[in-house]
Amino acid sequence: MLSSPKNCRICRRPLQRTFIDLGVSPLANSYLRQAQLDRMEPFYPLHVFVCEGCLLVQLEEFESPENIFTDYAYFSSFSTDWMAHARSFSEMAISRFGLTPVSNVVEIASNDGYLLQYFLAKGMRVLGVEPAKNVAAAAVERGVPTRTIFFGRETSSELFTEGHAADLLIGNNVFAHVPDLHSFVAGLATLLKPEGVITLEFPHLLQLILQNQFDTIYHEHYSYLSLLAVERILGEHDLMVFDVEELPTHGGSLRVYGKHCRDGSKTVCPNVFEIRRKEHEAGLHAVERYASFGDQATQVKCDLLRFLIEQKRANKTVAGYGAPAKGNTLLNYCGIGPEMLPYTVDRSPHKQGLFLPGTRIPIASPERILETRPDYVLILPWNLRNEISSQMAAIRGWGGRFVVPIPNLEVF
Repeated sequence: MLSSPKNCRICRRPLQRTFIDLGVSPLANSYLRQAQLDRMEPFYPLHVFVCEGCLLVQLEEFESPENIFTDYAYFSSFSTDWMAHARSFSEMAISRFGLTPVSNVVEIASNDGYLLQYFLAKGMRVLGVEPAKNVAAAAVERGVPTRTIFFGRETSSELFTEGHAADLLIGNNVFAHVPDLHSFVAGLATLLKPEGVITLEFPHLLQLILQNQFDTIYHEHYSYLSLLAVERILGEHDLMVFDVEELPTHGGSLRVYGKHCRDGSKTVCPNVFEIRRKEHEAGLHAVERYASFGDQATQVKCDLLRFLIEQKRANKTVAGYGAPAKGNTLLNYCGIGPEMLPYTVDRSPHKQGLFLPGTRIPIASPERILETRPDYVLILPWNLRNEISSQMAAIRGWGGRFVVPIPNLEVF
């Protein structure tokens, strides 16, 4: 366990103001094997602060990235919706930025090659940077060249020297996972060609607040990002945002487009000013706005527990769908174990047969739902509710219904 000081990742100011305190929880992706069930699990505080200086929302660093990400249970390719998102992004980027077979595309935290495969199919030179050895191996098997390293100031210099300077430098859902933001952004600046483009996708702090998405808080997510904070950290390394898009992924994300400040080939798009306006109108420029978020999480907890208790007393059965990190935050915060949720299922064979951290709820394949015919299916990755409810539409045949807990409890 690290004993890092409570100082802001961007401006180094001491962290004193609470955003939300979710008690203690295990690492959200530390799934358990049967042989581990009689051992103690480490639990760490999920106490989130907001910096009163630069307004970055952040967790302390209790575990190093090496301990969290070297062996990882999340494989991007098992989500149909996410694969469609990746294909769409590749087509857009190739068209918008005029990428050709001589272009070099680099993705940081490239997972199992889910995205780079589409650029590779167009004959482009690609490189994935992925610290999780087991996930990187899946990418290599797919034919995507992948370096198994953590990205930062030093490793980016090595990649640059080796000839991997990027025309397009991608970071999808990695920025929040970085404890040393300055090293990471300095690495982006080093590896980006003079007129290259950076794209960063991350869950938008504004939607986290507005949609009660407290379950997206877990130890692997060190920071919770607004455009306000991202512009601040990029600017400190002579990078700037020239465009931004709002995306529906992960309950509401931003895709930020960055460039070198000295790159005069790209003008700042109106979207940047529009997102700044939305954040300002929502109060994200004022530290006082962040104070009430804990009450929203408490309400979700009460509603979900009330629902599960009512079904238990009525002899109704509830099963879970999905074993995402966000579900582990939710279940541990609410104190829900196998007595309320006997099992959950997941499409990924890498999770099947394991147990959720903290709650010890077993993970089965989706066929278990068809065999046991529960009255309700609690969708833990609520951001995939449409995909999952479509895949599991057969539960309607015995009168089964779906439940999502976020942003508010909904039975449908």
